[in-house]
Amino acid sequence: MSINSSIQTRNMVDVADKTGNVYESVAIIAKRARQISATLKEELNSKLAEFASTVDNLEEIFENREQIEISKFYERMPKPSTLAMEEFVNDEILAREKVKEEPETKI
Repeated sequence: MSINSSIQTRNMVDVADKTGNVYESVAIIAKRARQISATLKEELNSKLAEFASTVDNLEEIFENREQIEISKFYERMPKPSTLAMEEFVNDEILAREKVKEEPETKI
């Protein structure tokens, strides 16, 4: 991931220009961020499932170095909202408008 994880300010006029409405742009970015978050969560859970323990006793649970490294990797990743904003700014998100169909009138 070549995205800088530090905070960046954005010109909202530039964000709004892509859709014509700042609120629509933010809604698109938020929806994409939720998609990214869900994907990352599934990936992390599948990787950590390998280390799942069936023992309920806390004394028998031990630290696994690989599990710690996987967790640290995901903690260092940029936030889903940052990734979604970068995708939106770089025109990597395809957004379609819902078309409302008018009911047919019978004559």
